[in-house]
Amino acid sequence: MFSWFRAAVFAGFVLSGHSAMATPHATLDWSDLPDPSVQVFDDPYRDLSPEQFDDVLFVVRLRGRLQQDVGSVEERQKWQELLTETEDALAEGGVDVDWLLDQREAVKERRRKAGTNGNPQLDGQSVTLTGFAIPAPNDPDGRAVAYLVPERGMCSHMPPPPPNQMIRVRLNGDWAPSYFHEPVRLKGRLTIEPSVQNMMVVDGLVPMNATFKLETDSVETLETKADGLEWRQRAADRARAAGNRKTGGAKASE
Repeated sequence: MFSWFRAAVFAGFVLSGHSAMATPHATLDWSDLPDPSVQVFDDPYRDLSPEQFDDVLFVVRLRGRLQQDVGSVEERQKWQELLTETEDALAEGGVDVDWLLDQREAVKERRRKAGTNGNPQLDGQSVTLTGFAIPAPNDPDGRAVAYLVPERGMCSHMPPPPPNQMIRVRLNGDWAPSYFHEPVRLKGRLTIEPSVQNMMVVDGLVPMNATFKLETDSVETLETKADGLEWRQRAADRARAAGNRKTGGAKASE
């Protein structure tokens, strides 16, 4: 249904290229937004097979049990045997469990930076970016606000994107999204200004954690009214289906 939209966006990215980043209202790809200096990092957990990852979690659970004063003598003996077997199996596969667990905090911080740090070269730049707008409550000064995300459904039927893939948009008053995930092309001044706002989206309260803020100069909508109505109907159908699953098919009043 929206292949025309994806094609138009892709063509725009190809024709503009990254050289446009130095020109007014440079056309950006979402991949331009993260800080490139923190995207490549050592992550030993990434090299584990699914079975090895499960074994590491099993080791953590067993060690936790054995550190507590719980279980019978027989149970604790069995837990110790399982722990030794699992540690030996990991060692045979080249996995040093103790070293791996010591890396948890360092890896956690590297992942945090990769998902939150914005590209400093874009701070203060005039840019053009295409995405999907989510309406938000107005700012205290009355300015209309929206959030821009790279994929339709994010923050409602899909998890929120990383903070450096979400933009808090202060609109110029000429337009505001009339429904969730309205496709738009925005022009304006992009700044690195982290913010968090809890707000109600389709599936409930969601923390809108954005690394960037965009002060818009202009907005171009990229979808017809009929397309918007179709999307809203599909979203309503999914919401009803989710409600039916939670209630076992019973009506909310029953």
